[in-house]
Order: sequence, then C-alpha cells, then structure tokens
Amino acid sequence: MDITVHRPGELTAADRVAWTALQSKAHLNGSPELGNPFLSPEFTLSVGQWRRGVRIAVVREAGEPAAFFPFERSITGIGRAIGLGVSDCQGLVHRPGFTWDARELLRACGLAMYEFDHLAGGQRPFEAGASGSFASPVMDIDQGYEAYLRQLKVKSPKFTRTTLAKERRLSRDHGTVRYVHDERDPAALRTLMEWKSAQYRRTGRSDRFAHTWISQLVRQLFHTRSDQFAGILSVLYVGDVPVAGHFGLRSERVFAQWFPAYDPAFAKYSPGLILHLRMAEAAAADGIAYMDLGRGQKQYKDSLKTRELTVSEGWVALRHPAAIGHRARRAPVRALRNTVLSRPELFEPADKLLKRMGQIRSRKKE
Repeated sequence: MDITVHRPGELTAADRVAWTALQSKAHLNGSPELGNPFLSPEFTLSVGQWRRGVRIAVVREAGEPAAFFPFERSITGIGRAIGLGVSDCQGLVHRPGFTWDARELLRACGLAMYEFDHLAGGQRPFEAGASGSFASPVMDIDQGYEAYLRQLKVKSPKFTRTTLAKERRLSRDHGTVRYVHDERDPAALRTLMEWKSAQYRRTGRSDRFAHTWISQLVRQLFHTRSDQFAGILSVLYVGDVPVAGHFGLRSERVFAQWFPAYDPAFAKYSPGLILHLRMAEAAAADGIAYMDLGRGQKQYKDSLKTRELTVSEGWVALRHPAAIGHRARRAPVRALRNTVLSRPELFEPADKLLKRMGQIRSRKKE
C-alpha cells in the first residue's frame, strides 16, 4: 500500500471526486454505512476549517485511490476520529474488498493511537480495539413514505395514532401547520441553536454550542451544498411561528439526524415527533434510503425506527507512552458513562440529578 497524509487544503480535486465515488457506490458494494454524510469529504474539510490537526490519509493501490482515512492528530500523536464528539459515523472509506492493517496505518499517519466512538460497521481492523458496541436506530424510507408509515402503524400503532392526532390538534389550536424541509433562512438556524442550547442547559448537559468550533462548523455546513452532500435545516411552523426544527446532514442516500429541538411552549403537541414524520416524508421523496437517528437509546427513536445499525467505540494503539497515558485517562470515564447509560436503575436517578442541576443553573442566569 502507498499511504500519503495530507492537510485538508492539500487534497486534490481528483481525490475528492474519487472519495465521493466510493461513497456513492457503497450501497451497491454491500457497505451502505460508508455512504453516511459524516464520512464525506465535505464534512472532513469543514471540520478542518475549525480544528487544528485535521489530516487525511489517502491509500493507493496501483496508483489509484483505494481508501480515505480522515482523522485529527494532536502534537503528541494521539489520533481521534474526525469531529469526535459531534460526528455520528466514523472510519475509513474504502473500495470493495479492501483490507488494511490498523497498526501499519497508524504508523504511516504518525499516530500512537486512534480513538473513535461511532465507528461504522464493517471496519474489522479497527473493531479489534473496540471496547463496546451500541445500537444506532434507523428509519428505512427507500420504499417511500407511505410504506414506512404503514409499517410504523403496525409496529407502533398507539405512537403513530397519537402523533398524527397531535398534529391535527396543533392545527386546530394554533393555525395551519407548515413544514419546510430545506429552510434557507439563517434566522431559523439561530432559533434552532438557541432552543438546543436551552435544552442542554435545562437537562444539565454540556452545551455543545458553547464551543465556538461547533457553532461555526454548523453555520458553515448550513451553507455547504452539492448533489452529493448538504446541510439541511428542517422547520415545522404554525403559520409563521417556528415550533420545532432539526439540522442534519444529507448524502445521496443517507439523512443523518444531528441537532433536533423544539419550542417548549408547544411541548404538549410533541412537535419534534411531528417534525420527524414530515422529515421522513420529504426525505423519501428526495430519494433518501434511510434516516440515521444516531447512537443512543431513547423512547422516540425506538418508536420511529425500523431497524438498528451497530456502531462501536474504543481505540487501536501502538505500544507508545502517549497511547498508554491517554487510554488510562479515558477508559475509566467511558466505562462509567456506559454503565450508567445501560442500566435504568442508575440512569434514571442520574438523569433526574442532571435536570435538577440544570434547572438551578437556569434560574441563576435569570
């Protein structure tokens, strides 16, 4: 294998085309997960605008690109999945039948280790270092929205009936419900980000938009559009009043959920659920095969999903002091978090405590 490592600005137009072509054909080659927009060159190059250390390894065979491996590298040689912390699909995009040695790749990239938390399925050389695997629910809409809705009515009849009834009630109480699948007004994006920040604070979670690089990344992706990739802002309105929104990423066949939020004043109507059904309808009309709801067990995901993908977290590493030290710091934190998330008797009290702390914090700011 011939492996070269490039900064984002050094990636040639020909290599970008080759990368996109691998993604476009992934579903035909039995690896549809490689078509995820988080694995696209557009996402990597956008992250590279706001994060130092972004690199792209290009693997060639007989002079032709066979694989692309985006990552972030620290000055100590610690490698992280591109956009770790906000990326919902990670790994190496490759041609059919391509195999690689993970440690050989690390050495070529100047890495002591590579850390991931949403590794796509089928990445066996990296999966050897996985410490856990997790469900990532999806909504299959490749047969059209009506087919999906029929399946949903069978699988989750009460949920479907209740959600559709709430949409009718919202219309009766507040006026015409209007949905915009690809909203281009930056003011609507600001509203969504404000809702999401408030939700993070209200529930005691860390506000992702308090990190400048994440806020700037989302704004940049909002303006990034091509036939193969786009940032999509979807908004549910009552008249001209926004009540729920979602910003996510679309590739040719996959629509990835990212930042959903709604106005708490309309919470009793479950506008977020109404929005997801409208998103599914519009995405199906656009030729999307499935919506990836992302890792995490949540009741609404269980109700909406048709099946689950599997993503992994962990790391692969060389025998290096920096890798040993990093793993010693990170492993206990990850293990504790995953234990709490997987056990209801631990998660429920922890979740209540976080929400209580969030309420106290919100009151202080008022």
